Amino acid sequence: MHLKFRLFSMLLLVTLTVPVSAINKVVAFHTDNLIRLDGKLDEAAWKHAGIIADLTQQSPHPGEPTPFHTKVFIISTNHALYIGILCDDPDPSRISVHTMQRDNEMDGDDKVAVLLDTFGDNRTGFMFQVNPAGARTDGLISGPESMSLDWDGIWNARTRRTKTGWTVEIKIPAHTLRFTPGQDIWKMDVQRWVARKQLSLRWAGTTLDCHRFDMRHTGILSGMKGMNQGHGFSVSPYSVIKTDREFRDNRRAFSGTAGLDLRYSFTPGISGMLTLNTDFAETEVDTRQVNLTRFSLFFPEKREFFLEGSNLFDFGTGLHRDFVPFYSRRIGLYDGKQVPIDFGVKIMGQQGPWSMAMLDVQTRDSDSVPANNMFAGRLAYDVNSHLRVGTILTSGNPDSVSDNTMAGVDALWTTSTFRGDKNFSLGGWFAGTSGDLEAGRKSGWGFKVDYPNDLWDMSITYKEFGKAMNPGLGFLPRPGTRQVSLGMAYQPRPKGQLGKWIRQMYFETFVWYVENLEGVTESWRIFTAPFNVNTQSGAHFEFNIAPRYEFLYEPFEISDGVFIPAGGYHFLRYRVELESSDSNPFVIGTSTWFGEFYTGHLTQAEAYVRWSGNGGHLHMELETEHDFGHLPQGNFVERLWQFKLIYAFTPELVLSSYTQYDNDSREIGLNNRLRWTIAPGRDIYLVWNYGWERPLTRPLTNSIPLSNQIALKFRWTWRR
Repeated sequence: MHLKFRLFSMLLLVTLTVPVSAINKVVAFHTDNLIRLDGKLDEAAWKHAGIIADLTQQSPHPGEPTPFHTKVFIISTNHALYIGILCDDPDPSRISVHTMQRDNEMDGDDKVAVLLDTFGDNRTGFMFQVNPAGARTDGLISGPESMSLDWDGIWNARTRRTKTGWTVEIKIPAHTLRFTPGQDIWKMDVQRWVARKQLSLRWAGTTLDCHRFDMRHTGILSGMKGMNQGHGFSVSPYSVIKTDREFRDNRRAFSGTAGLDLRYSFTPGISGMLTLNTDFAETEVDTRQVNLTRFSLFFPEKREFFLEGSNLFDFGTGLHRDFVPFYSRRIGLYDGKQVPIDFGVKIMGQQGPWSMAMLDVQTRDSDSVPANNMFAGRLAYDVNSHLRVGTILTSGNPDSVSDNTMAGVDALWTTSTFRGDKNFSLGGWFAGTSGDLEAGRKSGWGFKVDYPNDLWDMSITYKEFGKAMNPGLGFLPRPGTRQVSLGMAYQPRPKGQLGKWIRQMYFETFVWYVENLEGVTESWRIFTAPFNVNTQSGAHFEFNIAPRYEFLYEPFEISDGVFIPAGGYHFLRYRVELESSDSNPFVIGTSTWFGEFYTGHLTQAEAYVRWSGNGGHLHMELETEHDFGHLPQGNFVERLWQFKLIYAFTPELVLSSYTQYDNDSREIGLNNRLRWTIAPGRDIYLVWNYGWERPLTRPLTNSIPLSNQIALKFRWTWRR
């Protein structure tokens, strides 16, 4: 342990920071005239708009000229911010578009993004992204490498293809943003991605070490003091009509329900939400996963009420999925079944150096569990531009019977001027649980030292969890352990002849070690990448070698009837990964692990095929996983098939179909969803879910129906 603290001291002593002021500035032109959103930029006000004359190449060659000129125009009114962007392209026929779907990551698409830090805290912000087909994606930024696409803001955009490229016109209502009224200056960045060239252009933050969502490297947007958020009140009533049929017990049900979401801004930065009789009929189904470990799988949250502001609950550093203090899926879901929610109250936002998120939810009696109340809260304070400290508290247990409370504190210090212009951070956390728990230590702590830069990326993480530590509203798959992670990657960008083909090489070594609190080694893994390259076209090729060790305290049933005996096991694994460039209409990829596995051998083959056509209207994707285990205790095969079919009539009218099958449950699930956005914030959803079971003794064509559900949901938002 003394070595860890000496390392902290050395890093602190050599860390010298030099404040860097933004030099890029633009003034928004204020107007009272109406701007029609059509992608043309032909209103008279655009002639007087604040102008960013061009964007600068950030990657692969910072600062070098390109033919992809980008001109940005900025207008403000009392009620909205308008941004117009002209994207020149020397060969417009090669502009890459694969989707029109809302909240798609737009992998392989040409796109532009606007990042706004309305409070100027250099940490948090909003991201608004548009591709040439008019598809929109938005998210909340909570750190240089952390951006959540879970947030759905109410805004709009229109695009238009031209002879010289494409244009986009964006409208961001003042109601959608949080800011201090009368404040004239915001921080902003504008970014553009040219997919076929793997080319990144930015207004600010144009070095290779500047992460895409690093709000410390932005320009200055002034002329914003005329923006008016109104009364900060919005109401979103919704109604749902459902029909359900369960074939096994021959049960039919028809129901109709209604609910209400209310929002009010107590201050420009702090808002409250109230949801009544909450329904999640429109939520996408979970993506199935194959589990060949002895620990619980992590499934991401997909319900809109819990997603909004979820980044404000982020706690600690270096935790990832080893410990999630507040895991919102514990609320409204229990033992694989939905638990009805009577109401939920959420207060979230930012005021000066303070940020907060508080959630209280009341469930009602169900077949699964009795009525229950659960609470989660997070409070953070920015001591200065580098240091943030915070605390978190959760109370309640999904089983509605036992008591459970968790509390924690954390701190994170970051800089982008370490040794001049490098990124560096260090942080730590402590958390403890109480309530109806087992005897033993109920707390945990950890820290991370991180040097995440383009040429060298290095980190050290330490985590320790008490054996009786059990966060009722959190996710902790391995209590009673100490975990150490060491990572180092040397990532050169070749020049000369090699550089004509290879964009960047990655020589990686990551060590992961887990022991119990008595010092007995439970797991370790050394992951190496002797060959890992990204090509200039965007293709990826990788080969890995990963020796592992696992200790089993008791026999482990890895598949039905296949038990691995207790004991310690060393085995050597290999991986080959190949991916074509995602800028092409037809994209393929495969990742195959093979080699030793406990007492035998295991081959894990994953593959995907994607095809997009008709200018982004049509998208198809097939993903498969096949695991073949050969052990002395028995052989096993795990299969997972997933197929997506999406047709977008327009970005506002999208039909999607998602089919999944795995041979473990032998169930086929079909999720069809039609979303019609009549106007931003006003949506109609038609959802059809159907399930079949495939008996072991009968072919797929004779599958037995299990369930059939149809839901129609209307949501309408008014804001004042």
